[in-house]
Amino acid sequence: MKIVITGASGFVGQRLVPPLAQGGVELVLVGRDIDALKQQFPGCAIITYGDIAERSKGADLLVHLAVRNNDQSGGLAEFEAANVTLLQEVVAAAKDAGIRRVLNVSSVQALECSDSPYAVSKRKAVTWLDGVEGIETRTLYLPLVHGKGFAGKLARLNRWPKPVIAVLFPVLAALKPVVHVDLIVAHILEGAEGGILSDGQSRNLAYQTLRTFLDWGFALTIIALFWWALLIVWALVKFTSPGPGLFVQKRVGRKGCSFKLYKFRTMAMGTKQAGTHEVSAASITPIGAFLRRTKLDELPQVVNILKGELSLIGPRPCLPLQEELVAERRARGVLDIRPGISGLAQTEGIDMSDPVRLAKRDSDYIGLQSILLDIKLILATATGSGRGDHVIE
Repeated sequence: MKIVITGASGFVGQRLVPPLAQGGVELVLVGRDIDALKQQFPGCAIITYGDIAERSKGADLLVHLAVRNNDQSGGLAEFEAANVTLLQEVVAAAKDAGIRRVLNVSSVQALECSDSPYAVSKRKAVTWLDGVEGIETRTLYLPLVHGKGFAGKLARLNRWPKPVIAVLFPVLAALKPVVHVDLIVAHILEGAEGGILSDGQSRNLAYQTLRTFLDWGFALTIIALFWWALLIVWALVKFTSPGPGLFVQKRVGRKGCSFKLYKFRTMAMGTKQAGTHEVSAASITPIGAFLRRTKLDELPQVVNILKGELSLIGPRPCLPLQEELVAERRARGVLDIRPGISGLAQTEGIDMSDPVRLAKRDSDYIGLQSILLDIKLILATATGSGRGDHVIE
């Protein structure tokens, strides 16, 4: 395998090059300061940006790491010159060299609705790259990167003793997603697909503990302080339309196992078992419309939280009969985590009528998962975002 890397002198590049070289990859490193690169990486082929077309022929992949980062000063024009124009020149050279694929490495900060010169320029670069023809292109979004040492916002950890870091780092990683360099290396060697790449939180005890505290704290608070409100809502549902006050339905949970989900009934008895987007608005009862709008219909799911079947935040559990969505979620690893009462896709208005788009956004949540994001999504849900799947008007 032959890989061309731009920006190898940066924090990520310095930690990517050695394991790739040790893995038998033929590397061609591109930079402006040839002498500095030769000192850093003796034994690797070093070229300038102007040499890419001629000296990278036969390469399988070009990894574009060169960037003007958000910790650097400058206006939008300077950031666009480094993050957009340079990418355009590199891709053109890669096409001339016959390189099959380009992996543009960006930051998850570029996905945020920020108007900083860095974020604006990186989003513009991706928009341009998505329209390129004649070469396969992907963008890989990375959170804070760690390896042998830390950079960026984690750089302060380099001053701490290793025993302190071992305790402190998992807590920091619970608050914001991180990714280890070894995972980036493996990702490149396995095919270099785009999307969000992170360590995930499945093995982070600090995150799992804080998340359990949030889930159980919410559930027990609702039961202890608002049990009377739950009884009132139940009575209103039961006695304003024929049928029970509670609605129990099988949903697909973690690992694809089904479980019984509890809600206050919002639809008339006899409504077909289908995704909400396939159900007529006429099926919704008068009190049900209010409950769905205020999300009060979801409150009985505190029982599912206490049973370990749901979390406050996660992909919304679907019906077993929604086979396309189940398959898409399984393929993307979404079924590996516990579903939630609300989630990233739901707060953005993405419902189950578009299974591929929904599963992709659910997968993005896994890459971005953190306590701060979960709290943000809880607040967004409480203030009106994510009112569930749309019904047929």
